[in-house]
Amino acid sequence: MKGVAPGFLVAVPRLQDPDFEQAVVLVLEHSPKGSLGLVLNRQSKLTFGELAKAQELPLSVGHEGERVHVGGPVEPFRGFILHDAPETPDSHEILPGLFLTVANTSVEPLFLNNEARLLFCLGCSGWGPGQLEKELKEGSWLVTEASAEFVFGESPTRMWQAILTQMGIDPWRLVPSGGMN
Repeated sequence: MKGVAPGFLVAVPRLQDPDFEQAVVLVLEHSPKGSLGLVLNRQSKLTFGELAKAQELPLSVGHEGERVHVGGPVEPFRGFILHDAPETPDSHEILPGLFLTVANTSVEPLFLNNEARLLFCLGCSGWGPGQLEKELKEGSWLVTEASAEFVFGESPTRMWQAILTQMGIDPWRLVPSGGMN
C-alpha cells in the first residue's frame, strides 16, 4: 500500500482498543513484512527528568518537565526518540525536519541539546504482514500526510481532533458504530 509510511494513521471512533482509542500514529515503516509506528498522543506520567535520573543520564533544564510518551504496546521498555537535530549521530531522517534515533549513543547529546525538540517514546506499535491493510479496509484508520511541525507543534491532548479537522473531517460527526442503522 503506497503512502502509508511515513504518514499518520488516525484512529476512527469505533476503534475501541485502549492502546489506540483516538490515537495518532506516525508510521515509520510499512512493507509486506509488516508495519511499525509510534503513537504520538499518549503521554505517560514519567518525565524526561525522572527518566534521566533513573538512567543516570545528564539532561538540560529545558527538557526536565517534558513527558515521555507511550509509543505503543510492543517492546514497552525500548526507547524511540523523534527529534529535529540533524547533527545527532545514529539518526535516520523520517521526514524533512524529523529524525528518529534508537541508539543509546544519541540519547545523551539529545538530552543536553536545549535547542532540539524531542518526543521520547517508550514502546512502539506493530502490525504483522497484511494486518494493517486489513484494518485499513475495515475502516479502523484514516491515513494522511505527516509533518514534523505537526509532531512537535500540536498538543498531545488536541492532536487527534486537530488532525481530523486539518483533514476536513468533523471528528464529532464520525459515527462510532461505523455506519447508519
